[in-house]
Amino acid sequence: MTPPAATRSRGTDPGRLLAFDALREVHTKDAYANLVLARLLRERHLDARDAAFATELFSGTCRMQGSYDVIIEAAAGRGLASLQPAVVDLLRLGAHQALAMRVPDRATVSATVDLAAATVGRRVTGLINAVLRKITARSYDEWVTELGDGLDAQDRLALRTAHPRWIVDAYAELLPSAEVENALAANNSQPRTTLAVRPGLADVDELLQAGAQPGRWSPYAATITGDPGRLPAVREGRAGVQDEGSQLVALALSRVEADAGPWLDLCAGPGGKSALLAGWAGGRGELFVAGDPAPHRAALVRSALRGYPDDGRRLVVTADGTRPPWPERTFARVLADVPCSGLGALRRRPESRWRRQPEAIEDLQPLQRALLASAIGSVRPGGVVAYVTCSPHHRETAEVVDEVVQSRTDVELLDTPALLPEVSDAARGRYLQLWPHRHGTDAMFAALIRRH
Repeated sequence: MTPPAATRSRGTDPGRLLAFDALREVHTKDAYANLVLARLLRERHLDARDAAFATELFSGTCRMQGSYDVIIEAAAGRGLASLQPAVVDLLRLGAHQALAMRVPDRATVSATVDLAAATVGRRVTGLINAVLRKITARSYDEWVTELGDGLDAQDRLALRTAHPRWIVDAYAELLPSAEVENALAANNSQPRTTLAVRPGLADVDELLQAGAQPGRWSPYAATITGDPGRLPAVREGRAGVQDEGSQLVALALSRVEADAGPWLDLCAGPGGKSALLAGWAGGRGELFVAGDPAPHRAALVRSALRGYPDDGRRLVVTADGTRPPWPERTFARVLADVPCSGLGALRRRPESRWRRQPEAIEDLQPLQRALLASAIGSVRPGGVVAYVTCSPHHRETAEVVDEVVQSRTDVELLDTPALLPEVSDAARGRYLQLWPHRHGTDAMFAALIRRH
């Protein structure tokens, strides 16, 4: 039985304890790593040093989990299934400290044993001590070399970069062979915190004067360190956190030539792209509509739009995009940012690579096709649809678009990269494909389609 929180907190390193509790929530409650970490940091009021340590320990352990599990099994001489799940999480945390964070071996072992005694019980401390001593006897590269002996090249790459084999195979299909390892390694980097100013409400200069740095690609972007909430523009809803890749795919839709008329974000939650589109549409005197089938996500969209005046020009509706309540041919521009595997955001969702299975991509395709077909039905002749995913996988991107476009005679695939000439090396034929290792963004995909 785990000791109660009030008991186990005394004398326990607060950063390590937070990382352990967060990891247990991810594995026992299927929690999202970024959300549980943010909540625990708010609740526990760690000082800046402990908070930074806890963040790297937890996020890095989630990210590298699959490779650490192979190392733990080798050091323990048995499978993980034979170990108590909480003990496995303690060993994962110890492995990350020793193999990735440069915590001295003695401190890693001692602190993890103390954490085990405080959280699980003294009966497991001997096992924790013995296994971690074996793990700390080698570096990560030495473990990978030893355990990779006899594996094929793709399995060795999966072990070295801490990705499931199926993701390595997918990247190998999408990228030149010389880029694959760099692309996988980029998923293990910590992304910058990037802000987007809301068009008409703020400009980048305001953020730069507050200490931010200009973005690399988007004219609406700036990067910061520390808490975004310290900036008045963020607190007031005139700017928000948003990866530059998400800004760029929305920007492409805003730049394409199209007739006047209302704009639609078909799958709007949580609202970052809606906040940009609403500003651009409003600047042209057009109505903006955002729809999402989940009430709580629709509420997030309303929050993202809170900086704009309540003048009836921006509407948020709870609506299923596959069965929309508006008439066909209503909108001039439609964004269909469809549900996907999220493989393009592995930097900021460290646990997702170990949760997703390739079958999940197959399962999403019917919904993705239905939403794209609905988006085309919602747009007027002469209007444009942007099909967007936060995934580079061909089954969720080009394959979906090609199937829908080829089934119709009233649509035309546009040259999306041509709308963003300032972004280099992003063309995948007429599609836009961003990559963390090339662009420093999430691996966003976009295809623009005009209806005739």
